[in-house]
Formats: sequence, C-alpha cells, structure tokens
Amino acid sequence: MKSPAHRTRDIERQAGYLRPEHCAPPPPRTGSETMWFIRDGCGIVCGVITWMLVFYAEFVVVFVMLLPAKNVAYSLFNGVLFNGLAFLALASHAKAMCTDPGAVPKGNATKEFIESLQLKPGQVVYKCPKCCSIKPDRAHHCSVCKRCIKKMDHHCPWVNNCVGEKNQKYFVLFTMYIALISFHALIMVAFHFVFCFEEDWTKCSNFSPPATVILLILLCFEGLLFLIFTAVMFGTQVHSICSDETGIEQLKKEERRWAKKSKWMNMKVVFGHPFSIAWLSPFSSPDHGKADMYQYIV
Repeated sequence: MKSPAHRTRDIERQAGYLRPEHCAPPPPRTGSETMWFIRDGCGIVCGVITWMLVFYAEFVVVFVMLLPAKNVAYSLFNGVLFNGLAFLALASHAKAMCTDPGAVPKGNATKEFIESLQLKPGQVVYKCPKCCSIKPDRAHHCSVCKRCIKKMDHHCPWVNNCVGEKNQKYFVLFTMYIALISFHALIMVAFHFVFCFEEDWTKCSNFSPPATVILLILLCFEGLLFLIFTAVMFGTQVHSICSDETGIEQLKKEERRWAKKSKWMNMKVVFGHPFSIAWLSPFSSPDHGKADMYQYIV
C-alpha cells in the first residue's frame, strides 16, 4: 500500500492537475518585502522569550557572579568568553529568523512559466495546490509560513521561521552557541556556589544571600534545560545534514530520489565551499558554489 505522500505525488503527476489557468502571476516584490519575517503571534512571542532568557543569563553572569569576584583575570576571561558566545547566539538567531529559508515563488504555476521550462516527454513537475507554485523536488508546504520551502526540515517557533535550504546554517549555529553558553553558565554557577560556601555569602555577591541563591538556581535550571534541548537539536541537525535527509523526509519516510553524496560534501552544501572559519560566523553567507542540485523538473 502506498503512503499518503506517494498518493499525493501520483495525483500531481497527472497533467490535468496543474491547471495553470487557475493561477495568477506572482506579484512583483516591493521594497518592504525584501526582509523575510513571518507574522506569527506564537513565533514572535517565542522569539522574544528567547532573547529575554539570554539577557537574563547575561545579567546573572555579569552582575551576580563576575563583577563581585576578586580575581580580575577570572572575571575578564569569562566575561569576554560568555558575552562573545551570547552575541554570536543572538546574531545566529536573528539571521535564522530574518533569512528567507528557501521559499518557492508564490503563484508561479502559470502557463507561461510551465512553457518556459521546456518540458520533454516523460518529464513532470510538481504543483502545490495551497500556494499555486511549481516547486522543486524535496520542497514542502509550511502552513505557518504559507509558502513552499526548498529542502524544508521543520518549522521552529523559537526562531519564528522554517529551517530550510538557505537558513539551516544559522539555525545550527544558534543551537550550538546556545548550548555552549548554557554549559559555560552551569560551570560558572558551580564555581560560584563553591566560592560562596567557602566565603561569607554577603561578600560573594552584590545582592542579598536569598536573592543570590534564587537568581543562581533559576540560571542553573535555565542553563540545564537549554543545554539538553539545544545539544539534542544540534546533534539532530548535524545528523540530518550528513545523511542529506531532512526531518520531514525522515518523518514521512519519503523515497530517496536525489544523488547520494559524502558526509563532508553535505556539510559544505549547508555551510559553504570551502571549509573555513566562516563556517562558525552568522555574518557570513554560505557560498554553495556549484551545489545547487534542486531542480523543478524530475
């Protein structure tokens, strides 16, 4: 028995299913549409919460643990390291949220566009009935973004965006840097508790002992929770990239119809050619080189 995904593909292969006369040409892009941003209430709230939690960690690390410390070298080193990683985490989050994940042009299933593909006998194209788009293979429709996304992995409310072909690098960096600052914060909390137990609690913080304990426990809980969540997500994303199979494709158990590549080549497809320190930078757009394999015609 065929899966629902395969039955849908069979329907899309029927010539009469495209109905290009029912699709209006896509509207021209205006200046206000150049920046990608999804107007989803849940996603916006989750994005704001993410930034607030990072700022809370910044507050506790700097004002509760580092500034009262007597060792200047310890405070300076950990302050620069934590704030640097936090900055990269927030920059990666912003890039993942405001970068087009690989949206297929909306409403491009027009007669003119289909004719421009110059289809040969036996060649077929896929059409999304929801956004009236001719989409490449491995593209899926997102009900939140209301667009078909190339190589869509999943829609993440924490970045208020889909994770797809063009922003997966930034999402992976976001999970990695959040996991790193969470681990770093947990280590500093452990050292600070030891220091406070050995010294007078009134001298190890600018706040009262009860307030200091509450702030540290909340940070410890936040750090542990986010460390587990983002570390698992980071590992899942790296595995998905190396196996060249998105989360949706794994969930739907879709038939593999694309060329198999090495794990290293799959990494370079996402992070750019060739390998460099730019892989770790959210400010560097990946140079895919000749790695654009996703076609409209299959």
